[in-house]
Amino acid sequence: MATTDKLLQAFQRFDDANAKDPNTEIYMGNTYPKEALYAIRMTEKLNDFAPDASEALQLTARCQHICRWEIPRHSYDMNRVGYLKWRQDLKKFHVQKASEILEDICYSQETIDKVGFLLQKKALKKNEDTQTLEDVICLVFLEHYFEPFTGEHSEDKIIDILRKTWRKMSEKGHQAAMGLPLSKKSLAIVSKAVS
Repeated sequence: MATTDKLLQAFQRFDDANAKDPNTEIYMGNTYPKEALYAIRMTEKLNDFAPDASEALQLTARCQHICRWEIPRHSYDMNRVGYLKWRQDLKKFHVQKASEILEDICYSQETIDKVGFLLQKKALKKNEDTQTLEDVICLVFLEHYFEPFTGEHSEDKIIDILRKTWRKMSEKGHQAAMGLPLSKKSLAIVSKAVS
């Protein structure tokens, strides 16, 4: 995957922003700011899943949750309407944060617009980069966040969420998902959901 000095500079700026996350996660014995670790996982998964990804897609993967903690879920109604409003507001917020950083390091308006387009997940199933981003998001969720998620919700809810997730993914994404190092329990739930 091609990297440029500007791309590495953007990654560093995104990581610096996410390093301020007060929420932490312990991984392999080390404590990380939650969104900083998520961003690294997104880049690693993108490198593995789509090694020829465009620079705009690489940027988007790295900043997909930038400063997400600043708009907490509990600040919205805890129902479906509240959830959807939160998600829409987050997308706009991520576009604004990412655009400010990219402008500051002199990315072209074309690249900034592409990143904004991708952060809003526009043209899913029609735009190749949007689809790749969605696949990577789903793969990162399944590999790193699904197991703890299963302990917090009923199996019916988990299966419903998995089915919705599966519908958003491409066939290539499905194949990659079935090859993830999931526990027997998680693999059984995934298999049940997608059968």
